[in-house]
Amino acid sequence: MTIYQKWLTAKAKEAEATAERRELEDKMVAQFSVPSNLDKTANFEADGYKVKIEGRINRRINSEKLQEIAVEHGLMAHLECLFRWKPEINAAIWKSTDPAITTPLLDAITSTPGRPSFTIVKKD
Repeated sequence: MTIYQKWLTAKAKEAEATAERRELEDKMVAQFSVPSNLDKTANFEADGYKVKIEGRINRRINSEKLQEIAVEHGLMAHLECLFRWKPEINAAIWKSTDPAITTPLLDAITSTPGRPSFTIVKKD
């Protein structure tokens, strides 16, 4: 078996294991009647096991709308402590911008290599 086929096999096992785990988690959520809007930790005991379920609510912020509302209500001073502001590079614009503009900003940016992504498809 080639390394590529082994990778495909491992990837398929991983997807299968993830699907099985999520199915079991869904059954536990139903068993313990955990509400979908749980935003804390809930602890349960069953069949000699302690089960801790952490519920989370994902929140997305429309930063433009948030700032407009804050200005309208005189709340701009509160935004800095209520929200984290996370600048991200717009790579397409960054790459096409004059280095006279981007070079001085490089001291504020830490670049570290990430784990590469792979897509492998068996040829027919």
